[in-house]
Amino acid sequence: MKIAFVINQTHKEKAGFTTTLLAYSALQRGHSVYYIGLADFVYLDHDKIAAHARIIRQIGNIADTQQLIDALKSTSKERVFMDDFDVLWLRFDPVLDMINRPWAAAMGLQFAQLAQKLGVRVLNDPRALVDAENKLYLENFPEEIRPRTIVTRSYDDVKQFFEEQHHEIILKPLKGSGGKNVFLVNKQESKNLKQIVEVICRDGYLIAQEYLPKAQYGDIRFFLLNGKPLIRNGKYASVHRVQSTGEIRSNIHQGAKAQKAVISPEMLQMVEKVAEKLIQDGMYFVGLDIIDDKIMEINVFSPGALLQASELNGEDYAAAIIEDLEKSNGKNKTE
Repeated sequence: MKIAFVINQTHKEKAGFTTTLLAYSALQRGHSVYYIGLADFVYLDHDKIAAHARIIRQIGNIADTQQLIDALKSTSKERVFMDDFDVLWLRFDPVLDMINRPWAAAMGLQFAQLAQKLGVRVLNDPRALVDAENKLYLENFPEEIRPRTIVTRSYDDVKQFFEEQHHEIILKPLKGSGGKNVFLVNKQESKNLKQIVEVICRDGYLIAQEYLPKAQYGDIRFFLLNGKPLIRNGKYASVHRVQSTGEIRSNIHQGAKAQKAVISPEMLQMVEKVAEKLIQDGMYFVGLDIIDDKIMEINVFSPGALLQASELNGEDYAAAIIEDLEKSNGKNKTE
């Protein structure tokens, strides 16, 4: 197969990224990989959509993911027509370009839809991603599996919600990632509430959520494939992310430690409640952030931490995903 990954920018890619693991696994299984930045698309005609891609057609002397990244960055771009791809995989983070390149994510989704019209399989479905570009997407799922939430730019709304939630809430940008500008506000911090609201609202709307006491023990990143738990040899692709002392964020790159997750029957029952809509929306690969009996976020653009899940469980989840692609695309290992 010819698998194209749409990313923000090549120079920002790293060896431990989930995208890199997927690309390396695809190469190992005999496929070709193409990397396309959000600034690399070309419209030539309604049936001629192209991209300037960095291409690695065979694994050659690439021994690990770092060598893959090195090879990728030293490879010149080639113009390739989109209908030549078997899979166009959207693996960019809209938040990374929100300030300096506000046009980038929207154009990526628009070109992905054009490719889709040409018969290219696009993951995740770009039409649904338009609606899922921020955390409000979670509100489309059953009420019992999500925390109490408001979305606003009004300090008065936040203050009222703060009082209703017994003076303990989480505040964060509606459109955000990586744990940036995430605040726990309690009675001790209430004097800073207005300032925190102003800081977050500089870049748009904020989301306020009830604080779950078990958040102090971290969260679980749980991966789904085609609406079902990603599982290999009986082990669920998941990571228990435990924040460092004095930190409320569970993001790995914010210092959280990755531990093996314990997956309960109750958690699996909760996951089942989001499966049908994710399948309907064409969300092929998804990462859920779970605390206790609530799903805090549904990550549909570029969910990470697959490396940590693989290392903790001793399973190659990237290979499992590529194997599934082969089956669902009706392709063998060769192009």
